[in-house]
Amino acid sequence: MKTPKIIKSEKGAAAVEFAIVLPLLVLFFCGMIEFGLLFYNKQVITNASREGARAAITKTLDGTSLKTDDKAQVNQIIDDYCENNLINLGGSNDLNVDEIAISSVDLQKDITVTVPYVYNFLFTGILGFGNITLTGETVMRME
Repeated sequence: MKTPKIIKSEKGAAAVEFAIVLPLLVLFFCGMIEFGLLFYNKQVITNASREGARAAITKTLDGTSLKTDDKAQVNQIIDDYCENNLINLGGSNDLNVDEIAISSVDLQKDITVTVPYVYNFLFTGILGFGNITLTGETVMRME
């Protein structure tokens, strides 16, 4: 009896290796995009808090503290800034203006504006990351 010849061809080896590595490369690439957007949105939230603090300071320069209407205007400025600049692949860019905090509005103290934003992950939701709360905070001195 003759023994069968073993064919030593490597024609499909590259395709198999590519099929093994491709999911890891795609996951890595999507993670880079996702976390790049996360850091970008963190910067947008910080800038929105600066815009709100700047508006709050100008409202108090006349020698009085912020009124309810003034706080609503500051919240609207922050909301408009976020609506125009936030990028979120996982959903809407709705900012809950009820959670925006403007504190220490006495004339002798600093004004602190805190803007929280819930960022919804899209790609990394597969791995168990659901969402994360980003917070931007700015303190401006009353002078």
